[in-house]
Amino acid sequence: MLKSARGALFTAIVIVVSACSGPAATSAPASVPASAAPSTPAASAGSAAPVTGGLLDKVLKAGKLVVSTDPKYPPQSEQLPDGSYQGFDIDVATEIAKRLGVRVEFTTPDWSAITAGSWAGRWDMSVGSMTITPDRKKVLDFSPPYYYTPAQMTASKASGITTLEGLAGKTVCSGESTTYDQWLKGTLDFGTGQPLAKPPAGITAVTLPTDTDCPDQWKAGRNDFQGWLSSSTTVNQAIAAKLPLITVGDPVFFEPLAVAVDKSGPPDSDFVARLTDIVNAMHTDGTLTAFSMHWFRKDLTMAAGG
Repeated sequence: MLKSARGALFTAIVIVVSACSGPAATSAPASVPASAAPSTPAASAGSAAPVTGGLLDKVLKAGKLVVSTDPKYPPQSEQLPDGSYQGFDIDVATEIAKRLGVRVEFTTPDWSAITAGSWAGRWDMSVGSMTITPDRKKVLDFSPPYYYTPAQMTASKASGITTLEGLAGKTVCSGESTTYDQWLKGTLDFGTGQPLAKPPAGITAVTLPTDTDCPDQWKAGRNDFQGWLSSSTTVNQAIAAKLPLITVGDPVFFEPLAVAVDKSGPPDSDFVARLTDIVNAMHTDGTLTAFSMHWFRKDLTMAAGG
C-alpha cells in the first residue's frame, strides 16, 4: 500500500495519537483472577432501576458480570498459566464490573462465536478490542469506543520482505473473523462512507484462530505465509518477545474499539445506557488513559480530532 493512498486521514490520526501524552501511568493491576470481586459500590451514573428481566437486572441479581475475551492477545488480554488474566482489556472489564458493583468473571470462546452474536446467555458482554462495523451492529450493541488502534502489517524475517509493497502476490495471516482479515479480502467497512486504503495487489489471506497464532507459527518454523496483519499494540508485543518479524509500511487503517453486547439476549437498553455512562466516565476521569499508558506506553483513548 503506497503511503500516498492513505492520504490525510492517516496523517491526521497519527498526529493526534502521537500528541496524546496523557497523565503519568497509575499503578494498574498486573493480573486479575478469573473471578474478581468489586472493591467499591455500584457507580451512581445511570442509577435508574433496571428493567425486570433485562440484562442489567440479570447481572445485578447474579452479582457478577461474565465477560468474553481473548486468552492470547497480549497486551490487550492474556490468560496466564495459573488461570488468571492480565492486559488492557482485562483492566477495562474489571473496572466496568467494579463500577456496576459486581464481580467479574472471564470466559474465552472463539472470536468467530463472539462476533456472530446469538450468545445464548453464555456471557454478558465482550471486552475484546472489538471494532464497530455495520455488519456487527446488526447482531451486537456497542458502548462508545474505549480506545483506538492502528492496524500494522508485518513480514517474517525469513521472507526477506522489508516493504509493504513487497507483500504483493504473497500470503498474509490474520486472526479469524477479524477486521484484519476483512481488510485483506477487501470487505472491511466502517460505515463512514470514506474509502479505505487497499492491500498490496494479489495478496492471499489466511486465518488462524487468534492473531498471535500467526507469529507463533513463524517462531515454530512455518513459512508458508509471509505477512501478518494485527493491531500495532500486539505487533509491538510480539517484537518485544523477539518473535521473528519486522513491521513494514505505515499503519493501513485505524479502528474504534468498543464493548459489545448480544442483541438476541435479554433486553439490553438499560444495560447499554449504564455501560455508556461508565465508559464515558472512565474517559473523563482519566481511568482509560491510565490503563493505556500502563499497557501501551501511550494514550490510545482519543480519536482524530478528539
